[in-house]
Parts: sequence; structure tokens; C-alpha cells
Amino acid sequence: MEKSIIFFDIDGTLLDDDKRLPASTKEAVFKLKELGHEVAIATGRGPFMFEDLREELGIDTYVSFNGQYVVLRGKPVHRNPMNERALEQITLTAAEDNHPLIYMDPFDMKTSVPEHNWIDESMGTLKLSKKPSHGPDYFRNREIYQTLLFCQHEEEVRYEKAFSEFDFIRWHPLSVDVLPAGGSKAKGIEKLVSAMGLSIENAYAFGDGLNDIEMLSFVPNSVAMGNAVPEVKQAAKYETIHVNDGGIMHGLKLVGLL
Repeated sequence: MEKSIIFFDIDGTLLDDDKRLPASTKEAVFKLKELGHEVAIATGRGPFMFEDLREELGIDTYVSFNGQYVVLRGKPVHRNPMNERALEQITLTAAEDNHPLIYMDPFDMKTSVPEHNWIDESMGTLKLSKKPSHGPDYFRNREIYQTLLFCQHEEEVRYEKAFSEFDFIRWHPLSVDVLPAGGSKAKGIEKLVSAMGLSIENAYAFGDGLNDIEMLSFVPNSVAMGNAVPEVKQAAKYETIHVNDGGIMHGLKLVGLL
């Protein structure tokens, strides 16, 4: 079989509803590697947020921060940091509205305020071992690749209108990912596939969330999880079963990789 690269989202794709890695998913990943395929992660998370998962699966190639920081076999091959001037402006606007922010680089995450219930509630759903600490100036003089804005859905529109430098993708009822405009998992995958000298025709992608739509539209062999939202299922070529029911193993067999 010709070598392919398979991209997996994390939350709701590799990890089940309880943020656990199903045994069948782990088995499937190692089978792919035994067959000579490249296995990669494509996530909205920062690298420091899925180190344990990379170690458990033996993966050192990934698209993180929704495509803004891309690593091939341990070495960065694409960086797309946020504009610091625009980041300063959105920080001021968010402060006026009492909306907290989290600034993220590949190594850490810092909050704009000492504490906030919305941060605790939304970040708690990720079940991370590392919690963000207070660092209101963390975005200054460093490359920030993604920011989290904590606001209600109806409040998001104001930011979308005011900041054309950024794209906003909601991942929780209380939080949105803030990215450089035009940035996406699709762009990150394009950079990575090019760096590897592979054809996009040999790429596969699995996802379930709104931040996976561009990726699943771009990658020809795309698979939506059974637990994916309707818009994601419409963007994908195939649909597998729920992540909790062995959706990854089922999907890989569905597309003929296993």
C-alpha cells in the first residue's frame, strides 16, 4: 500500500467523551504505523496540552493551534503567530467588557485576569493536568499562536466586526478560539504535506468539531466522527460511528487503511 498520512483531531476524535483514549483507537494507530503510514495530530490545542498523548501514541508530527504551529518529526516547519498590535487591542476591548483571555505559545498559557468562573468551567472540560496561571503581559514580545476569548455566543459578534485580523471559532458555550485571520487546520496540513513531499491525495483526516470543517473540506479522504456536529458531517466525505463505540478503528476500516 502506498504511504499515507492520517490526521486525527483530539477531543471527540482520538479521545472519547471522558477524555480517555479507547483501547481500539490506540491499537488502530499502532497498526497504521506498522503498515508504514505517517500518523499525525491536528488539534486546536497547544503542544504542551497533549504531550502525554503524543508519548503514549509515539507521535511527533502534529498541527497545533488550529494550524498556526506545525511540527514534522519534532521540528517546527510552519509558524503563524498572532499580530501583537491587534492582540493588544483585543486585550483592551476584552477588559472593557470584563471578558477574560488566555494567551498561548507552544510552551505555556497565561490568563489576563487572576481568576474567572468562565475559565474554570470551560477549561475544566478539557481535563488538563496543567492549569493556566495569571500573566496579563504574556503576549508581549513573544510569539502567541492562539488566544482563548471567554464570552457568551451573542457577545462574539462585536469582536468579529472589530477585529478583521482574527478569526473566531467557538469550541465551548463560554469560549472561542482566536486565530490569525485565514489560519486553519487545513493551512497547517497543506504546509506539512508539502514539507513531507506527499500528495494531498494520500492524506486522510478525522474530526468532529467546528474547527475541523476546513480540514475535512480540504483533505480528500475526510471522515467525520459519528458524534460530530451536523456541519462537520456535511463537510466530510465519510462518516464513521461514535468515538465511544470505536469510531476510529471503524473509520479506518471504512476507508480501507486497515
